Amino acid sequence: MDGDVSLHRQCLREPIPEIFDAARYLDAAVSAHLAGHRDLADQLIRLADMPPIREWTESIWGAQSPHVQLRPQIDAPPHLPADQRTKLRMPTLAEKRQLHVRDGYHCRVCSIPVIRQEVRQRLRDAYPSAVQWEGRNAEQHAAFQAMWVQYDHVIPHARGGTNDADNMLITCAPCNYGRMNYTFAEVGLTDPRTRHPIQSTWDGLERLMQSRDLS
Repeated sequence: MDGDVSLHRQCLREPIPEIFDAARYLDAAVSAHLAGHRDLADQLIRLADMPPIREWTESIWGAQSPHVQLRPQIDAPPHLPADQRTKLRMPTLAEKRQLHVRDGYHCRVCSIPVIRQEVRQRLRDAYPSAVQWEGRNAEQHAAFQAMWVQYDHVIPHARGGTNDADNMLITCAPCNYGRMNYTFAEVGLTDPRTRHPIQSTWDGLERLMQSRDLS
């Protein structure tokens, strides 16, 4: 339930149905694109850009989010000075593939479908007016913004977390940025690793990357 701050929440805010509707629109858009139906693909991408999705995202990662309420933990790892942290780096392409094979193209926290930024950019190259992605949050396509895949640290990097695979999870941008540098326990969430990853037919729109026709 939205606003529930019990100790056993799985996510900061439950996903709304529009996110899954948008995923279906985007999946159909990629299929239309690959079939050469560019006008239909453009229309479907625009349909996925839904205001309720933007509101959902902003409600989680905003500075005054009502869904992020801290619960101090006595045994929580301390914040480390920068020179004592593991060197932060993005996973390599091979490591990203392994994470996606393990976690699927779904957020391990709230379970929504996610999309790599490289896929988003490929669609933006093909449909620049439909896939809006400017500097301000309000100028970014709502569905791509919410479904933007992140490679998140279970123990935050600033708290001594490593880049090892067992400390990394696939998450969506709202869940990642909403949690910030706090542990799951500190924001009242259960450890996502205690749940099995979502299994579905969603492929993160990755089949678009196999296409040679990008015009």
